[in-house]
Amino acid sequence: MTTPFDTQSLILSRAATRPGNLALPLPNGLVGAAAKMVVGKMIARGWLEEVEANLRRGEPMWRETGDCHGTTLIATESGLEAIGIEPLVASAVASARKAKPKQEAQQTPDDTETAKHVAIRAGTKQAQIIAMLQRPEGATVADMVEATGWLAHTVRGSISGALKKKLGLPITAEKVEGRGTVYRIINVRGPYVSS
Repeated sequence: MTTPFDTQSLILSRAATRPGNLALPLPNGLVGAAAKMVVGKMIARGWLEEVEANLRRGEPMWRETGDCHGTTLIATESGLEAIGIEPLVASAVASARKAKPKQEAQQTPDDTETAKHVAIRAGTKQAQIIAMLQRPEGATVADMVEATGWLAHTVRGSISGALKKKLGLPITAEKVEGRGTVYRIINVRGPYVSS
């Protein structure tokens, strides 16, 4: 796997912290032909993707396509992986980004201004919990308490608040004899993490 150089790493790491993984604005001083060259190489490697800009949401425009439309740049799952964000977390971030337009379509215009977008950082306890929930056997609250060092009520709050509400992850709870309540992330189209 090719390792991004400093400017590329900076673009990707900033994108990972922005709503929707937006790669714009680019770092100061990266303009004109140099910006086009760097972005072109990153798109060719699959680290950035050019998508239609949502001007109503105030997304910055990379390229104008005419008729008051344009494109913006977002970091892809492989781009996040290239800077060390675990595939699981990169996949969850990408899934959350893809889920946002459906939720926004159901909201009134006033609600879209208050909609929150969440980026997940690699190596966090939240990323650990997501990894545990994606396993076929799932995880109990006790398993997650042991892995994170959190109290049980904090784990349950993270599942219902951060994972279900903010990220929109489909989490199920099932009582399993001998284990208690087992939580899992389900996905009709398959797991979030590609093997």
